[in-house]
Amino acid sequence: MSDVDAMEVTAREQTTTGGVKTLRRSGMVPGIIYGNNREPAMVAIDRRAVVKELNRGGFMGRVYELDMNGRKQRCLPRDVQLHPVTDVPLHVDFLRLADDAKIAVMVPVLFINEEESVGLERGGVLNIVRHEVELLCPNDNIPENIQIDLTGTDIGDSLKISDVKLPGDVEVTITDRDFTIATITGSSAVVEEAAEEAAEAEAEAAADDETDGDGGDGEAKSED
Repeated sequence: MSDVDAMEVTAREQTTTGGVKTLRRSGMVPGIIYGNNREPAMVAIDRRAVVKELNRGGFMGRVYELDMNGRKQRCLPRDVQLHPVTDVPLHVDFLRLADDAKIAVMVPVLFINEEESVGLERGGVLNIVRHEVELLCPNDNIPENIQIDLTGTDIGDSLKISDVKLPGDVEVTITDRDFTIATITGSSAVVEEAAEEAAEAEAEAAADDETDGDGGDGEAKSED
């Protein structure tokens, strides 16, 4: 399960365009904390800390304990604005979380034991339909990933959400169908090989039928 990471923030007074530009030039990223029936709080975060967290991956699904002058509040990133050219973070939105809150987050899918897949060993291809699945989780119990075991899977198999074992307090947000996460499909080489084998088998069967037919005629003539 994911840990709650700490991040320091400071209250900011600059809300004008000029003030925000000055803040960014000083190496800070403006942000806002909102939600949980409280007034929004304008904050600033060290750009290096934001970049570090973005580079870790999974930023939008990670819960942070934001420390503002000793006052800590658990929050979830909800939006990050990046510079269109440099990808430097320009603004971050955080959602306050109640202690007992459940939140919808996108959790990455991890496939394990690929070497134990019969289909992949035969030259099949793992076709991933969903790299992430949206889950409803307690804010202090968000899985880092969900795992799908490929042991024994073969070409033509479909791996669905019902194949995933989730923690008891974690739910899937899509509940009206057993949706597909991945399939094992045949590569072009496998398909061509199967077609050649089928053609050879058909040719052999036709040859056997022809031989049987000739033998039958010969026996009938000898009896006459």
